[in-house]
Amino acid sequence: MYDISMTIKEDMLVYKGKDEIRPELKIVRDYSDGDAHESELKMNVHTGTHIDAPLHMLEDGENSNIFLQENPFYNAQLIDLTKVEEKITAADLKEYQIKNNVFLILKTRNSAKDYLEKTPEKFIYLAKSGAEYLLEKNLRGIGIDSNGIERNQSDHPTHKNLLKNGVIILEGLRLNDVPAGDYVLLLALLKVANSDGLPARAHLFEKGEIEKLLNSFN
Repeated sequence: MYDISMTIKEDMLVYKGKDEIRPELKIVRDYSDGDAHESELKMNVHTGTHIDAPLHMLEDGENSNIFLQENPFYNAQLIDLTKVEEKITAADLKEYQIKNNVFLILKTRNSAKDYLEKTPEKFIYLAKSGAEYLLEKNLRGIGIDSNGIERNQSDHPTHKNLLKNGVIILEGLRLNDVPAGDYVLLLALLKVANSDGLPARAHLFEKGEIEKLLNSFN
């Protein structure tokens, strides 16, 4: 099992390194004035590992309610694109045997140690041509190891093309230790209504691993 989620903390990686969207964890009550310790978490719903609702980029798009009954398990395929520089294009993706109807996970140099820490504004992203090519695969979703699936593209065509066609966008993955291959993705979404995004916890299981785990309890 691979935990591919980001840890929420105040000094975590955020979109393009913008300090104004860093999460804040504040103690609101402690033992100096009561009998319990309580904290308040303030963060953007697009912080860390999360999915985008269509409303995030489409003015008339649906909100997070469409995901609240979603099955959290998906057949997933992870492909290794760590040699790609700047952006993932259709030409890059055509080199792979991408399956239909899976949740595709894009592993890039974003996952390499210290890459995003040094250049958070230069994350590898999915270009418009890459998104258009992947739409032909009827994917359930696309996940990527950056805080955004695109950057510096006028009018956000990658987001809009995917969201208009019902493809789930999963951002903020950490994939450095995960090899390419076929997996089962467990995508547990925070159940927040009427939102434009949902924080998530994501795990990848090798084929047959979940069955072995369940059998271990017998």
